[in-house]
Amino acid sequence: MTTELIRIRGLLENFEDFVRAGNILKDGGVVAIPTETVYGLAANALDADAVKKIFTAKGRPQDNPLIVHIADFEDISKLVLEIPESAITLAEHFWPGPLTMIFKKSDKIPAEVSAGLSTVAIRLPSNKYARAVIEAAGVPLAAPSANLSGKPSPTSAQHVMRDLSGKIPMILDGGTCEVGLESTVIDLTGDVPTLLRPGGVTLSELRKVLGTVSVNPKILEEVSDNEPVASPGMKYKHYAPGAPVVIIDGDAESFKNYVLANKTDKKVAILCFDEEVSLFEDSDLSVVSYGSRATPSSLAENLFSALRTLDDISPDIIYARQPDCSDGIELAVVNRLSRAAAFTHISL
Repeated sequence: MTTELIRIRGLLENFEDFVRAGNILKDGGVVAIPTETVYGLAANALDADAVKKIFTAKGRPQDNPLIVHIADFEDISKLVLEIPESAITLAEHFWPGPLTMIFKKSDKIPAEVSAGLSTVAIRLPSNKYARAVIEAAGVPLAAPSANLSGKPSPTSAQHVMRDLSGKIPMILDGGTCEVGLESTVIDLTGDVPTLLRPGGVTLSELRKVLGTVSVNPKILEEVSDNEPVASPGMKYKHYAPGAPVVIIDGDAESFKNYVLANKTDKKVAILCFDEEVSLFEDSDLSVVSYGSRATPSSLAENLFSALRTLDDISPDIIYARQPDCSDGIELAVVNRLSRAAAFTHISL
């Protein structure tokens, strides 16, 4: 299969391309699309056979649920059994945007989308090109990240091409994703709204709107292989480059001393903050920065791209710095980095 890469210049300029993408999706195919979070690999969410093609292209475990993307809030009504008041409140504040809500699903949602669960995850993206594709397809789209399963999520069309070239027919290139991490996922099916995956809409923002929001402890813990999960990104090793990642907790000087003392004969790479690059300027180590510690949104935006850059270096081991955990975007960064490292931490 030849993968066509189409650069989007605008809604009108690429009108025919959106129509073609919509037709591929109507016919049961898959298309990689830009969103504000990461690039998604889309298929008709109401077509079980089409959804199976997502799993095949990604090599994704089928017990990992998918997120359904819609173009308008009214599209929810046929996909869920009920819409709680909390969902309406959240939609008023954060949709379109990087927030996914979990509902009790209707019988229109195939088991392949929900991993056999009685719930469905739904999002209305703010990216205008993503919504144009959904409208052209005329159906809601199931769309996990458009990467090989377990690898860093793609924040550019070039990342998608690297992973899925020859596996899918079309990639729509809408530029670099502005958020850089997958959407926040909140479960609205229980008595108390529960955060299952942190993202661009932060825990503090959710609590300002809803009041009480609980946090699933598995956000920063490993999930066992036989444990069911209601949200993507909770299970298995995710977001990982080829080399093992070790997170080092401690001040910058202690981090530097630890790395230099333990580099031995290995090819060592470092993932650190902008402010710490100069610590290693006289070393022979490969250093990749992923943003400023003082600007956590830059860490979110650049994390996956930096992990892919580290993959290109092909080190034997990666020592990584993480921001302090909080109820802001830092929680999402720590969540992704911890899973990339398979929860391997060293405290100094």
